[in-house]
Amino acid sequence: MKAIVYLKYGLPDVLQFTEVDKPIPKDNEVLIKVHATSVTIGDVIMRSGKHPTSKFQTLMLHLMMGINKPKRPILGMELAGEIEEIGNNVRRFKKGDQIFASTEMKFGAYAEYKCLPEDRILALKPTNLKLEEAAAGYASGGITASTVLKKANIQKGQKVLIYGASGSVGSFGVQIAKYFGAEVTGVCSTTNLEMVKSLGANKIIDYTKEDFTQSGAMYDVIFDAVAKLPRSDGKKALKKGGTYLNVIRDSPSKLKTVDLIFIKELIETGNLISAIDRRYSWEDIVEAHRYVEKGHKKGNVVINIYKE
Repeated sequence: MKAIVYLKYGLPDVLQFTEVDKPIPKDNEVLIKVHATSVTIGDVIMRSGKHPTSKFQTLMLHLMMGINKPKRPILGMELAGEIEEIGNNVRRFKKGDQIFASTEMKFGAYAEYKCLPEDRILALKPTNLKLEEAAAGYASGGITASTVLKKANIQKGQKVLIYGASGSVGSFGVQIAKYFGAEVTGVCSTTNLEMVKSLGANKIIDYTKEDFTQSGAMYDVIFDAVAKLPRSDGKKALKKGGTYLNVIRDSPSKLKTVDLIFIKELIETGNLISAIDRRYSWEDIVEAHRYVEKGHKKGNVVINIYKE
């Protein structure tokens, strides 16, 4: 089968097409024909081999992913596709089922086929989405936003600020906080104001023109969805007893299937949509990585591997 691999850390050009062995599902696994995946900031960080927060985190990245070269050469943190084969012990799924899934830190979605254990983070595709749409951040940014925000136990009427509201995690965060009953303020740049407003934010702050920490407004929850806000600055606008969340520090180390089921329910009830910035064919994966690496994407970037 065809796959996109990277055999060394570096610029987007390290990504290349090659032939690899088609995986064979174990007894507890399903074989998925991948229709679509995405380019997340996680994919970009792993490909570059440099963590944006610190040298220590970069060292930890290499300890996990490979010291001198990647141990897992196929990136891709989420996918949507169709089950082609099932292992002997699989009970949740059958051949022909259309699913969406998180590959977590195992990666591997930049390929024509991927095997996943049936008890991992995969579920039947939402009925109101096409496969391309189902790969648009829901199982990455969406599941991250929901699991982090649940830590705050948001109550109806509370004021929640989402910093980085136009990115993948932030755009889902705006909608999920609204679903929990919050009054949501989104912080983003000038070009993304209308998009964030369309997602349901009650108020939008253009960080290029206004510093929310100096406005006097106070919030019950502040969620830094891009890990770029100095904690000491952000907490100036946090109410006493409020909750400060950071997408890197507060993301759970282990996800559960119920986390994706929750996202699926929000989608099917019309409470969650994906903001799709750009769509690329997988032949253009290098260009897609270049775009995401600039740090200005609006929502999610989809990669089509197999056209429906």
